[in-house]
Amino acid sequence: MNLISQKIDLRSDTVTLPSPEMLDAVASTKLGDDVFLEDPTVNNLQNKAAKILGKEEALFVPSGTMGNLVSILVHCSRGDEVVLGNQAHTFLYEAGGISAFGGIHSRQLRNQDDGTIDISDIKEAIREVNVHFPPTTLICLENTHNRCFGAPIAADYMKEVRNIAQDNSCKVHLDGARIFNAAVALGLDVKDLTKDVDSVTFCLSKGLSAPVGSIICGTADFINKARHVRKALGGGMRQAGILARFGEISLNSMISQIKIDHKNAQNLAKGLSNIKSVNIELEKVHSNIIYFRLNQNKIHLSENLVKIMEDKGIVFFEVSPNRYRLVTHYGIDSEHIKKVVKTFEETL
Repeated sequence: MNLISQKIDLRSDTVTLPSPEMLDAVASTKLGDDVFLEDPTVNNLQNKAAKILGKEEALFVPSGTMGNLVSILVHCSRGDEVVLGNQAHTFLYEAGGISAFGGIHSRQLRNQDDGTIDISDIKEAIREVNVHFPPTTLICLENTHNRCFGAPIAADYMKEVRNIAQDNSCKVHLDGARIFNAAVALGLDVKDLTKDVDSVTFCLSKGLSAPVGSIICGTADFINKARHVRKALGGGMRQAGILARFGEISLNSMISQIKIDHKNAQNLAKGLSNIKSVNIELEKVHSNIIYFRLNQNKIHLSENLVKIMEDKGIVFFEVSPNRYRLVTHYGIDSEHIKKVVKTFEETL
C-alpha cells in the first residue's frame, strides 16, 4: 500500500508513514508517566521487544542514534576505546556523539563489502594493557550493514566476534537498526542474530514503519543503567505510550512486510541491471537496499542524475560521486517498481 503521495521516494525506509492500523489504535492507547515506569503501553512494548530478541529487558528511546549512544556510554568509560567499522553508521552518521558526550576513542577498521570486519583485524586491534593505550572495552557491529550494500551479517560471524570479545574481556554492541531485514534475508529467527551480543538496538521507524522510536535490548542490569543515561541525554519521555503504541503494532504486523520489501528490491535491481548504462552487482542485493553506478557511456549524467529523476517524480540519494542508493519499504509497491525501471530506461 502506498502511503507516500506524489513522488516515489526511495531515499530511505525512514520515510515510511504509519499504517492505518497504527493510526486507528492510537486513540485508545493506555497512558501513564514513563519516567515513573507507569506507562503500560511503553512497558508492554519493551517486554515484547525483549522477548522477540531474546534479551532480559528492553528500553524505548526516541531514535536509533540515541540508542547506540546510550548503549556505548553504558559499556564504556571516558578514555576507553571502541572497535568499529570505518563504514559504520555509528561512526559516520551519528554526529560523533560517542566522543563528544562520552570521551570515547573510536578505532575504525576496514569494513569488507559484506559488512563484516576481518576477524584477524579485530584480534589485532584489541589493545594490550599498557599505559600508552586506551583500553579496548567494546566491539560494535552493524546488521544489516547500510553502507555495505545492505548486507546481512551471518550468525556464525557474530559468534566468532563474541568469542574474541570474551577472550579479551570486551563487550559486543550491535547496531541492529535493520536487524529484522537481516533475519528475513538469512531465513533466521532474529534471536539467532542477537544471542551473541551484549546489547542491541533496533529501529521501529524504518522497515517496521512506525513514525518514531528505537529499542535497546540487553540484560536487566544493562537496561537499568541505560535508563539513567537516557534520562541524562534528555530521552526520558512522559506519556510516551502514544509513540510506543505505533511500535507495538509494528512488531505485531509489519515484520511480514519486510519480505515484500526485499522482493521489490530484487525486482528493481534486476530491472536496472538490464539497462546497459547501469552498473549494479545483483549478487550484493540481499535486503531492501540497492547501490548502483553509471557506466562510462552515461557518466556525463552522474552529476545531475538525482535532479533529473526527481523532476520525473523519483527521489533517491547519491551517497558519493557516481554511487547511488535506492531503498524499498512499505510505501513502495510492485507498480512503483515497474514505473521506476521504466523511467530509468527512458532516461538512460
